[in-house]
Amino acid sequence: MSGLSDLAVPLDLAPMEAKLVEEIPTDEGWRYEPKWDGFRCLAFRAGDQVELKAKSGKPLGRYFPDVVAMLQALPVERFVVDGELTIAVDGELSFDALQLRLHPAESRVRKLAAETPASLVLFDCLLDAKGHSLVDAPLAQRRAALEALFKRMKSPPRIMLSPGTEEPAQARAWLKAVGAALDGVVAKRLDGPYQPGERAMLKIKRMRTAECVVGGFRYEKDSRFVASLLLGLYDAEGRLDHVGFTATISDAERPALTQRLEKLAGGEGFTGDKPGGPSRWSNGRSVEWTPLKPELVVEVRYDHVTGDRFRHGTKLLRFRPDKAPRQCTLAQLRAEAAPKALIERV
Repeated sequence: MSGLSDLAVPLDLAPMEAKLVEEIPTDEGWRYEPKWDGFRCLAFRAGDQVELKAKSGKPLGRYFPDVVAMLQALPVERFVVDGELTIAVDGELSFDALQLRLHPAESRVRKLAAETPASLVLFDCLLDAKGHSLVDAPLAQRRAALEALFKRMKSPPRIMLSPGTEEPAQARAWLKAVGAALDGVVAKRLDGPYQPGERAMLKIKRMRTAECVVGGFRYEKDSRFVASLLLGLYDAEGRLDHVGFTATISDAERPALTQRLEKLAGGEGFTGDKPGGPSRWSNGRSVEWTPLKPELVVEVRYDHVTGDRFRHGTKLLRFRPDKAPRQCTLAQLRAEAAPKALIERV
């Protein structure tokens, strides 16, 4: 039997990517889909051979043996699909659980796979039922092939078909109300081919805001001006947990803001989870931080939450002198529902 190298779609195919835009396009010819918050994955199968490839091109199979086994057990023996790996813990999406899979010890990976099995959400098909490549085919044809393939898969419990629509109103509703498991909405041209490695899709991110207490700050490296504000939210026990940072401070604002912060220095800062030390994300900035009295409240914009923390840096929108620090709680951060629950709703 022929193997993976004989498939009409090469194993080194780069996934089609998306360009970030501000608004959902509303002219004719677009298809809209949820943008799931997981690990992008191209999945190849030829007989008993299965390969999972990350967006970077690196193999993912050794980290997701549960998904490999699931694909090997399907009644369809040849396919190439594009999708998103996700893990649900207690019914909620967990990006932390995905990251824990990237462990060097095979025994640890297999233990995690047994405890928290991963799912695969499908949104594109690159091989038709006869084994021909669909890379050059329009999206409308690829989607029809994907729906037919999903039927032939006999609906396994941890493989899901991502929904889609041609109605901008539905796309806006997803962006607004479906839930934090979505990274946003993706818009694709119905007549467009699959363009490997190209930003041929559009993505509209689902941004949210939160009011946070400034529990500390960091100075710029080799400077006495503020570099970033350290953000906190109160937990159910009344402890101030560090949840992230914001560094979107203009040079013109730094001198006055630094003076304002230094007047609050000497407080206990974070009484729960505290900022960590050096990391690969420090980019040469100082990792030392100055604790503050919990009096300042800021409103920030963010995209993702992972483990009650902002996954990325946030954008500072404004100071909120009208907001009491104790009103700034972790309850603002919505839990991320698993894709299955969301698909059942849309």
